[in-house]
Amino acid sequence: MATLYLSHPACLEHDTPYGHPERADRLRAVNQGLAEPRFAALQRAEAPEGDLDVIALCHTDHHIVELRQMAPLNGLVFVDSDTSMSPGTWEAALRSVGGAVTATDAVMTGQVNNAFVATRPPGHHAEIGKPMGFCFFGNAAIAARYAQRKYGIARAAVVDFDVHHGNGTQEIFWADPTVMYCSTHQMPLFPGTGSASERGEHNTIVNAPLQSEDGSEKFRSAFDDLILPRLRQFAPELIVISAGFDAHCRDPLASLNLQTEDFAWVTRKLMEVADGCAGGRIVSVLEGGYDLQGLRESVNAHVLALMGA
Repeated sequence: MATLYLSHPACLEHDTPYGHPERADRLRAVNQGLAEPRFAALQRAEAPEGDLDVIALCHTDHHIVELRQMAPLNGLVFVDSDTSMSPGTWEAALRSVGGAVTATDAVMTGQVNNAFVATRPPGHHAEIGKPMGFCFFGNAAIAARYAQRKYGIARAAVVDFDVHHGNGTQEIFWADPTVMYCSTHQMPLFPGTGSASERGEHNTIVNAPLQSEDGSEKFRSAFDDLILPRLRQFAPELIVISAGFDAHCRDPLASLNLQTEDFAWVTRKLMEVADGCAGGRIVSVLEGGYDLQGLRESVNAHVLALMGA
């Protein structure tokens, strides 16, 4: 089973304030883990810069232009209290989009079975016209919409197991019957969205909120009892994973207390769905995960599962 891994050194140049959880060391930890000999079979490529017209599939022109104009030549510019831009942010954000799109091309054309994109900044909090929550562009959402536009697939799904709800992805697809968005997340927690009653205009939003300390059993039940049956019924032709690993028990930003093996388990479950309706096609993009050891171990488990190990 061929799996593609995409990243780029420029994503290390997106600087954040001292002590900020979304830091370059996250990507270094991922790269260190995936450099182990057991990942020798990974196909590897560098993420190119994404095109602005592709970003415009999910974001307003004003949003794109404003962020480009805000990008500083030195220092930091804050777009909200916890989201900032440095001189390297604009390129890093473009490569996060470009990595997701390139992975989609590789999967949709059959070059690989699936792909994992480890870039930063993350994306699932970015709304149609607003950056927030460390995010600037909705990388996973753009990948799903791009696959529809370029390859003509009728249905795509974005599945998000980050511990924070992907309010941006939900907003982008709220009124779209052709894309299903599914999410497990801790509530109450930032950004405050994601209640089970939020279903979208066409009942294609599937939220499974969890409570602090719920742990592995309730996480797995949320997938087994709600998300996986809905996905099978919807039968997407591509699954995009918003792969956040901040639900791990070591993570400092939440307390859902998942174990490393839970990420391997959920990956295998999504692969089973993809095998049944999408020709196995999965594109996974990195979202959160802020404890370096927990992130490295969880990504390793996720990618090993994608590789069929």
